[in-house]
Amino acid sequence: MKLLLSTSNIVGAGSLLRLSPKSKSNAEFISSLRANFADHSGVEDIHVNGDGKVKKPSYKTWTRKTDDTLEIPSLDFTNTALQEEREQYDITVKLFYLPGASIEKRATQTREAIELVLKELHIPSIDLLIVSFPGIYFDEQEACPDKLSTRGPVEADPEPLESQLQAWSTIEQLRDEGVVLKLGIAEFGEERLESLLEKARIPPAVDQINLRDCCSVPKDLMALAKSKKVELLVHNDCSNILPRGTVRELLGQGPDGAGVLAEPSKAGDKRKSLHGEEQTNGRCNDCLEGNVQPQWVVKYTAVVRNRGVIENKGYFAAAELTG
Repeated sequence: MKLLLSTSNIVGAGSLLRLSPKSKSNAEFISSLRANFADHSGVEDIHVNGDGKVKKPSYKTWTRKTDDTLEIPSLDFTNTALQEEREQYDITVKLFYLPGASIEKRATQTREAIELVLKELHIPSIDLLIVSFPGIYFDEQEACPDKLSTRGPVEADPEPLESQLQAWSTIEQLRDEGVVLKLGIAEFGEERLESLLEKARIPPAVDQINLRDCCSVPKDLMALAKSKKVELLVHNDCSNILPRGTVRELLGQGPDGAGVLAEPSKAGDKRKSLHGEEQTNGRCNDCLEGNVQPQWVVKYTAVVRNRGVIENKGYFAAAELTG
């Protein structure tokens, strides 16, 4: 089963976010998911039973299952359109392919992620699509060999260029179809960027890099980007924006969980779930069981051009739940 998570528009109703440096998108993304789950699950209905157990409405009351997909929460595109004409916006989308996800399914997943954004914003196209591949960290390449990375443990090994080119061909098709106007990649140093430029049919117009350990862009990369007309942009996104353990925490039975996933089996354990229903061997009777593997995350931002403000920003994410 596919789990489809969404934040809705994280810009407050009736307000606009001024463009300014933000905290890492992982923190923004996770807190926005948790807030959206709370808004839709009816946290105001939570109460304590006579036995002191906390009871929440079942996740089935605020999610929706279609075919083999569970929307968390239920998707509703009826009131999500932009306030002004499409031409008034710069719309940027960043698609994160996640560690451990299926490479073979990327073509389908890429189109699915972009289609969700188009539906959410009621638009026919986006201005810039940036793709982020797992296991690539700009600060570990030729950029800053004398700096210590603050990224933490390695989350995935870098993919071979051939796998990245397979995904890039889908991105190129979206450009051919007019769905995407400009293409971009993230975390490519001089060597990787040069290899991609040599083999890609449509070259990237943007290379988005994280300078967490560096104070300047390497000269070789700057020279290559200038000669090939590739714009260098700086970001502070987490590469692995949705770790597997984070998904289980978000959807699990903990105090901040959405109550969608059952707890791991515990022999002989029988108690009440957060839904107030009996659990046998640590499992909630109406909750989903299995292993969760995050597949992708897509971030979208709609900026009003003549005012330099963000009107709409949000995230979608997909994970596979297997027995």
